[in-house]
Amino acid sequence: MSILNKYQNFYFIGIGGIGMSALARYFHANGKNVLGYDKTPTKLTAQLGFEGIDITFEDVIDEKIVALDKESTLVIYTPAIKKLGILDYFASESFEILKRAKVLGLITENTDCIAVAGTHGKTTTSTLIAHLCKEANLPSSAFLGGISENFKSNFDYNGNQFSVVEADEYDRSFLNLSPDWAVVTSIDADHLDIYGDRVQIEDGFRQFAGLVPNDNQLFVRKGIAIGRAHKTYAVNEEANYYSDNLRMDHDKIYFDFHTPAENGHSELVEEFVWEIPGIHNVENATVALAILSNLGVDFDTLKKGIASFKGIKRRYTKHIFDNGKIYIDDYAHHPTELNAVIGSIKTFYPNKKLLVVFQPHLFSRTRDFAEDFARSLEKGDDLLLLDIYPARELQENFEGITSSWLAEKIETENKEVCTLQETFEKIKEKDFDILLTVGAGNIDTLYDPIMEWLPNR
Repeated sequence: MSILNKYQNFYFIGIGGIGMSALARYFHANGKNVLGYDKTPTKLTAQLGFEGIDITFEDVIDEKIVALDKESTLVIYTPAIKKLGILDYFASESFEILKRAKVLGLITENTDCIAVAGTHGKTTTSTLIAHLCKEANLPSSAFLGGISENFKSNFDYNGNQFSVVEADEYDRSFLNLSPDWAVVTSIDADHLDIYGDRVQIEDGFRQFAGLVPNDNQLFVRKGIAIGRAHKTYAVNEEANYYSDNLRMDHDKIYFDFHTPAENGHSELVEEFVWEIPGIHNVENATVALAILSNLGVDFDTLKKGIASFKGIKRRYTKHIFDNGKIYIDDYAHHPTELNAVIGSIKTFYPNKKLLVVFQPHLFSRTRDFAEDFARSLEKGDDLLLLDIYPARELQENFEGITSSWLAEKIETENKEVCTLQETFEKIKEKDFDILLTVGAGNIDTLYDPIMEWLPNR
């Protein structure tokens, strides 16, 4: 762990974040003393507490903080934290303070790092790679941006030779990494509050790709211009690595995988079985197979790993009830992601009535992609549009950007704007065959009430 070795105590400010909590679990797994602060108790912070990590939810300098020695303590914070008394205290006492991305970068310097970047698809792809590493018993640690249904966590520890990392483009965090292997799944415009425009975000991804030392260890979805030599992957079209012959049978997808052989001809591996819906997810599986096969894992092991992969919580989490109702919960918060989720539902269930319950995430994203959001949300049959979840942003900086403003752009009759508190009762009043709750804010708090009510409706 390089310079991180000298620290015994790790204090996390914003420990409940998905990226922060994975790091906290890593140091805890390595026998370190881990504690931290977050402003809001959640299921994730409760689980961290159950695992033995001490968390406070009050911005006060308590005895546990005062007892920390600055020579043996590293303070780690997330850029989402703007102003905090605890952070001010550590700064005034000259503690070492580092951003999450910097610490993750230091870990990757001393491992064979597999980093997955992309505005969409990186969580599924990195989680699948981590799952396949574990199935192959490779000594690896995984730092994920979602809760794996297989691991029941956003972190998995099976050793330190490899690290599997979700490479986050927000705040250009992924430029802190030292990737030996890397994937670029997509480069759509997003985080324009950071990058300004599409040109800048594309340049950020090119800089990330430039960190990979070997052309043969950089995998980029076919069609993306990354500015350097690399391997391509695709679905239903030829690339260096590609999958085709897709067919559906009882909610399972079967596909064949092609990999370049030493003689220059593609080698065919038939009949992978995959339970995660959507062609875009077969694409994610394709690049995971490409990397693991390059690491020397045999295809029998990879077939078992693909078949046993259960996905990620809130990534097309689907329940089918005896009363015929279907409930799908998803994290999608960008128009491209919404199109993928709603498109998959309409493909599998073309004649069923779909109620979409969507919570926009960030005022800036809502403003920047309003027309695209409108076109995506028109694809449902009925819409409940929640208030915008602000996350790190202040509403006063985005005058006029509201869910009502967005709703005016959505050309469908069956739409309604509501607060999160009103939403569950409004869902109960609706007529639908499929319910989709979607968004990256606190819309996930609807999940348990819906799961209690809907099977008995």
